[in-house]
Amino acid sequence: MHYTNYYWGMSFIWWIAWVIMLIWIFAVPYNIPGQRNAKSTPLDLLQKRYAAGQIDLTEYNEKKEILEQR
Repeated sequence: MHYTNYYWGMSFIWWIAWVIMLIWIFAVPYNIPGQRNAKSTPLDLLQKRYAAGQIDLTEYNEKKEILEQR
């Protein structure tokens, strides 16, 4: 029985599969459009919370002053 050629062929295919999976795991998340610009500053987050009604105007102004001092 000649199984050696089958074994090496499948081994090579698995190496290719692993390389493709690793490239996909590490490269795909960084190539999502808008992903790099999606980082919000603390002031942006504060403005979103105020716009959503989670905080009132006085709390917004207090926290904004604290952030601007930094």
